[in-house]
Amino acid sequence: MNSSKVAVGTAVVCAATACAVAALIVSRRARNKNKLKRAIAILRDFEDECSTPVHKLRNVVDSLIVEMNAGLASEGGSKLKMIISYVDNLPTGYEKGLFYALDLGGTNFRALRVQLGGKEGQVIDQEFEEVSIPASLMSGTTEQLFDYIASELATFVAKERENFHQLPGHQRELGFTFSFPVEQSSIASGTLIKWTKGFSISGTVGKDVVVALNEAMKRKGLDMRVAALVNDTVATLAGGRYWDQDVMAAVILGTGTNACYVECAEAIPKWQGDLPKSGNMIINMEWGNFWSSHLPMTEYDKAFDAESLNPGEQIFEKLISGMYLGEIVRRVLLRIAEEAALFGDTVPPNLALPFKLRTPDISAMHSDTSADFKVAGRILKDVLGIPHSSLSARKIVVELCRIVAERGARLAGAGVVGILKKIGRDNVNEAAGKKRSVVAMDGGLYEHYPLFREYLQNAVTELLGTKISESVVIDHSKDGSGIGAALLAASHSIYLEEQ
Repeated sequence: MNSSKVAVGTAVVCAATACAVAALIVSRRARNKNKLKRAIAILRDFEDECSTPVHKLRNVVDSLIVEMNAGLASEGGSKLKMIISYVDNLPTGYEKGLFYALDLGGTNFRALRVQLGGKEGQVIDQEFEEVSIPASLMSGTTEQLFDYIASELATFVAKERENFHQLPGHQRELGFTFSFPVEQSSIASGTLIKWTKGFSISGTVGKDVVVALNEAMKRKGLDMRVAALVNDTVATLAGGRYWDQDVMAAVILGTGTNACYVECAEAIPKWQGDLPKSGNMIINMEWGNFWSSHLPMTEYDKAFDAESLNPGEQIFEKLISGMYLGEIVRRVLLRIAEEAALFGDTVPPNLALPFKLRTPDISAMHSDTSADFKVAGRILKDVLGIPHSSLSARKIVVELCRIVAERGARLAGAGVVGILKKIGRDNVNEAAGKKRSVVAMDGGLYEHYPLFREYLQNAVTELLGTKISESVVIDHSKDGSGIGAALLAASHSIYLEEQ
């Protein structure tokens, strides 16, 4: 009798335990389901705020043109600087000789040399080296930065091979691509307006950067002079035009972003003096500083801007360039991790670190086509220190990458269309024949992020329509800014008459 009672009691206990476990499992599943719902809700709210339907992009196009005209009318008339580049004659293809280029535009700089052979030989040979800039120099002094650059440039010159030959008695000449806002007064002089792209070097603003580099080269015993100071977009346009006479604009989409284009000189009210003989002038837009109420800024973008080194500035750049896409994704992921426990009850410490997630990581995860998103899982583990992530979590991460990249690319596409519309290349005049318009595009973001390229092209096609977009070519001009600077050094050589 006692044993029967024990058996019954044991069964009751077991049944109660099983019920408790089942209830716990059901409760946990319900909590997990609710957390996933919350994560998806945050994601969809963000997607709605980032949306770029065609009608919204058209508003961005029109706002850009208004700001372009204001910037061309007067200095300080717009957030767009619309800087006169003093480049009114682009390369002809007849340039000859050995020329150097220095491309400083982000966390790396590139030194390049090119041997030009005129119309027949064109580019006989070229070679380059890329050098990383130590983080300490990005917030050091002017002299420290330019001395480092001059020293590395001297090392590069010392490696000159036999097939590169400087004419006897000629000083080496350099095209200096300086991808920061400058106020130019001639082709070989320009004072820095402000640093961007994470640089905050003291004592440079208001100073002539050509003088700074020439003095540094002199200190390092390097016999070389700056023949042309150009922005990377201007150099890219020059490099593109060397091969294709239909290049009308250039856009850089890399660490930062900018654009320039060929403007009719008569359409520049702030131009002083005689109009250039060519009738044209390349305008450096500094479009990273474009702002409009039509730009789809979210609470994450606004918070990031407020915490940045330059709040209220470079808004367009913060929405579309490579330096910032990964950071926006990280901020949204952090919110989801905090409010929906996407990666467990504890927020991964690395996820709270600014700029821990980089745009190359975003591109890799976004491009992951495996069934279980293995690439996304690996990056979450290696970069953010999340050893185990669920499939649903990885799906959310990949979708978030898409949202941020698509918004940036489509806004960049609207920028391209804005330029074409400004110069009357947004329609087909059957009487005049179909005009072909080429936009030279360069930068690591555009080059290494295939889906970003695809979204950008789609936006251009949607805005212009199929018929007109057929005559618009977006051409990847790899290393265009380097060779373009060398070509502009050649076209502004002090030895031109000897040729």
